[in-house]
Amino acid sequence: MSVSLFSPFVCRGLRLKNRIVMAPMCMYTAAGDGLATDWHWVHYGARAIGGVGLIIQEATAVEFRGRISEQDLGLWCDEQIAPLARIVDFVHGQGAAMGIQLAHAGRKAWTRNKGRGPAAAVGPSPIPFADDFPPPHELSSGELDGIVEAFAAAARRALAAGYDVIEIHSAHGYLLHSFVSPISNRRQDEYGGSIENRARLLWRVAEAVRAVWPEDRPLFTRISATDWVDGGLRVEDWEVVVAGLKERGVDVIDCSSGGLVPDAVVPAGPGYQVAFAAHIRRACDIPTVAVGLITTPEQAETIVRSGQADLVALAREFLRSPQWPLAAARALGAETEWPRQYLRARL
Repeated sequence: MSVSLFSPFVCRGLRLKNRIVMAPMCMYTAAGDGLATDWHWVHYGARAIGGVGLIIQEATAVEFRGRISEQDLGLWCDEQIAPLARIVDFVHGQGAAMGIQLAHAGRKAWTRNKGRGPAAAVGPSPIPFADDFPPPHELSSGELDGIVEAFAAAARRALAAGYDVIEIHSAHGYLLHSFVSPISNRRQDEYGGSIENRARLLWRVAEAVRAVWPEDRPLFTRISATDWVDGGLRVEDWEVVVAGLKERGVDVIDCSSGGLVPDAVVPAGPGYQVAFAAHIRRACDIPTVAVGLITTPEQAETIVRSGQADLVALAREFLRSPQWPLAAARALGAETEWPRQYLRARL
């Protein structure tokens, strides 16, 4: 019997060798000015050697003020391209694809310092992330043009670095998600009110990124399918938003949840977000990524084989086990290619 987890996934001009994704995880290890280091090269390279199909690099800021911490990676200037290109080249050499998550922290900038950092945090409305955070600067409609261009410029640099996939980060309470949620967006202009208005900035970003991203390369978007609080976003609300993203050239939806407010009660457990990926896949007729406490090969195989999601992303399990895909192939009886340097361990 064929193993679904190890079947290829084709999207536009990209062919992944399996359905296993390394989820983006902030490492807070960048050098000054958001530069990647040898540590990132080894970190991502080890997972590529371990047999993953697609790596999505940690949240990478499109603006200096858009970082979660001063140790975040950035792609707001050309000097940041070369150290990232070195990582991409190595990952490609191991047969894996490389994606990058383009992000803006918004009102959650400088989180470790309670929102106080080298530049003021920004958001849709002057509503702080938590009581001990300062209110963010409310972005004017004119300033939002600059945000859109920052994402597009970072996408151009991602292309220069050789990435295969861009993922737009609209989850976990960061800038784009904070515009979509009615809890953090109280605007009275064309970016507030209805779900269509609140999605306007995300749609503009997707359109601008797609315009500079080659037609043969996929565009993903990560969403928080629910805010886990009364009055917040529900997965049904995202049906309208995802329909607009599809129209603007987004190919895959990466379904996470939460992060908008610090006191949400999240019922975390094995595969607790898989139902969101299944809902969006079915309701919006678009490929999805399932993520969230997915740890075993059997669990991952069931998600793909049952059609709940097209791709399965692992996060903390990849920190524990860089060679998880090779072990999963053995456990499921799947054929997969091993690095020739490691063949003596295959049997």
